[in-house]
Order: sequence, then C-alpha cells, then structure tokens
Amino acid sequence: MDIPAEVADLVASLQAENVSLRAEVAELRRRLGLDSSNSSKPPSSDGLKKKPRIAGSLRGRSGKPSGGQKGHAGGTLRQVTDPDAVVRHEACACGHCGSSLDAKSATGIEKRQVFDIPERPLVVTEHQAAIYRCTHCQGVTKAAFPEGVVSPTQYGERIKAAAIYLNVQQLIPEDRVAQALSDLFGVALICPASIVAWVGKKARALGPLYDTIGQRVAAAAVRHLDETGYRIAGKLHWLHTTSSLAFTFYRAGEKRGDIPRDLRGGVVVHDHFLPYRGMSTVDHAFCNAHILRELQALIEFEKEPWAEQMRDMLLDANAAVNKAREAGATALPPETVAAFVERYWAAVRLGLAFHRQLPKLGKKANARGRPKQREGHNLLERLKTFKTETLRFMTDFDVPFTNNLAEQDLRMMKVKMKISGSFRTLEGAQIFARLRSVVSTARKQGHNILQILSAAPSQITLALTA
Repeated sequence: MDIPAEVADLVASLQAENVSLRAEVAELRRRLGLDSSNSSKPPSSDGLKKKPRIAGSLRGRSGKPSGGQKGHAGGTLRQVTDPDAVVRHEACACGHCGSSLDAKSATGIEKRQVFDIPERPLVVTEHQAAIYRCTHCQGVTKAAFPEGVVSPTQYGERIKAAAIYLNVQQLIPEDRVAQALSDLFGVALICPASIVAWVGKKARALGPLYDTIGQRVAAAAVRHLDETGYRIAGKLHWLHTTSSLAFTFYRAGEKRGDIPRDLRGGVVVHDHFLPYRGMSTVDHAFCNAHILRELQALIEFEKEPWAEQMRDMLLDANAAVNKAREAGATALPPETVAAFVERYWAAVRLGLAFHRQLPKLGKKANARGRPKQREGHNLLERLKTFKTETLRFMTDFDVPFTNNLAEQDLRMMKVKMKISGSFRTLEGAQIFARLRSVVSTARKQGHNILQILSAAPSQITLALTA
C-alpha cells in the first residue's frame, strides 16, 4: 500500500522534530544537573541540592583519618617567658591543719598565664612641644613635633591600619568598620568617610610597591591567570589576577579580555579562556580541575565511556607526580610518562570513535558559523589539540595540576560582593585591587597584615620584595 506523499512528508517532519525535541530535553536536563562538581559553577550556586563534600569530590577519599595527622605541628597556646604583668597570689593558712603560713616557708610557685586584650586598648599619647623665649633677642622658638603629628587631636597609624585591615582584608564595609573600631577599641566619632580617605591615601602611598609586585609576578617562572566579574554602579566589570606562590597582582578593568601584556617566557596556568590561549610569548598549562569537572558531567549525563578513562588517567598521573615529588624526585621516569601518554591517547581515540557513530546535531534555522557539536566532542578536540598543555604538570614539576592558586586569590571578590555589594566607581575598585595585592602578597609570605599596613611604604617594600 502506497503512503501518500503528504503523509510521508508529515511523518518525516514529525520524526525530525522529535529528534530535535529529544536533544533539547537532554540539553535542558544536563543544564539542570550541573553544579560545582561537574561544571565551572561556584559552590554557592548549588543551594539545597549541594552534594556531600567528600562523596562528590573529584579527588576522592585520602584514606586518612579526620583531624590532625601524625607528625602534624600543633598550635597549642604556650606560656611566654616575659609576661606583661605578674600577679602574685599568697596563702595565709595551711590547707591541711589551718596553721598560719610564713612567707619564708614558700618552696616554689606554679604559673598559669591568661592571654587577653587590655580593658582599654586605645592608648592616648600627648605630645608636648616646649616653647622657649631667647634671653638675648627675645625670639620665640618652639620644639618640633614628630613627623605626622600635625593636629591638636588625631588618630595614629595603627588605628588607621586596623581600619584598612578590616575593610580590605576582612572585606567589611566602611560603616561597619567604624562600628567595629568603636566596639572593640573604644574609638568613637569615626565616620565612614574618614575610613574611605585612609584607604585611598594608603593605596596612593603603596602605588610604587604595587607596580613592583606586578613586575615580580611577570618575572616568575610559573604564573596563574584568572578573572571574575563584579559590578560598578550596576555595570559588569572584571577583576584579573596574575598570581605566583609569593605574589598576587590584581587589576580592575572593564573588559574580560584585558589580559596581561607584559609576560615573556615561563609558563602561565589558566583555563581554556580563548584570549589566554592567544598569548604567544609564553608556554601554557591548562587547569585540569576544569577538565575533570567537564569529564564528570559527561560521565553523569551522557554516559560517554571514554570520559571515565580520561578522568582516571589524569588522577593517576597527578598521584604519581605527587608521590615522586614527595620522594625528592624532579621528574617521572620516561617509561612512566610514556605509559600515561598512551592512556591519554587511548581515551581520546575511543572518544572520537564514539562521537563518529553519533548522528550529527540538527542545525537551527538561520544559524551561522560551523555546526554545533556535543560537549564531549568539543572537549575531545581540545584534548587532542592541547595535549602538551594539558599534561605539562607531568613533565614540569614546577607546574601544578590545577589553577587553584588564582581561583583562591579571586574568591575574596565574591565574598566582598556578598558582604558589601558592588563598587560605586572604577577608581574605588582600582584602590581595592592595589591594596589587596599588597595584603595578599604579605599573607603569602607569612607577614602579619596589621604590622605591614602600619609600616612606612619603604619598610613594606623592603619586607615584601627583599
């Protein structure tokens, strides 16, 4: 029985529509299932469906018990040899028979120390400049005040540093900084505008140091690059970081593609953001944490068999590098590297063969550019093209497995946005980036942040760049 042409056309049209709708449903289900464990979405976006931390971790279980490990240096509070105050306690009667005790009968002492802040932590120092009248010419001479003491009443550098610390390091808004200083130290009558002025003045004074930090990061052998969005007066802007183990250099700008232009030689670690890949004067290393999350999504949703093989290969290679590094080695044996590379290519070949068997995705009407490919196919092409960059951690032990250093350096911007909201001006964002570069660098080098912010710019520069 012949089927009318219009019926055959209708069936073909419905079949094509069914295929398209099934693909669309699968894509929507995939998007709904994405979270911080299988995509680049932040953990804060997981909400109530957040998975258990260990069970969903791409690193897996370490096999070690919870808590401090054997050989871990504890941080127990210990007595000091020179306490600020000593309070002597005497006994006047025997605790056994009730007889009076003579002070000369004491045979020793037991020490217990209490660490606390003073009841009145704010100290007021009055500077008095003597005024003289010369007996010969009757001229009046006044002694000089110390540098910086210019007003009848003013706040000292440590109070200003504490305010800057709370605002820049702990990300507390200016009005709440003023409240904190009043509650903690008895500092009354500070207005938020004064804190804004102190922060701006400190940022200008540390401008040369900020530039020096940028130069030090640019000269490092391995640098980490990343960027995150934030808002200024409701408009999207971008904060960029160039990070090393010892330095952090933030740049506040308007465009996401405003990548650093002064990097020459060495290695840059980053995700697959296209402008970074266009940097031709450096070697590249890709963040495998991003790749592992993409692979996890392919395993969970598309059930692609090659993804599990690639994930296991990357995790095994990272474990081998960590073990060799802990043993004091500077490179993996050539045969070990060759074995991992073979596993890498085997997974890529399996994946490409898998995708060749799948039907091509339908092209939307009026769509321009090359036809859309599946997420797994796109990842495979990147892995095929950028094998050296993906596995650089395996051949250069100075290169880490992930770009976590830069991501951790940028995380504070998201915290600031949650606590304080957006910036009002680009200048305010640039001031924050400048001061935060100094603070993050000092933290990486183990300095006390309050002491750093209290010191003169020349002393800070010497401490951070010597």
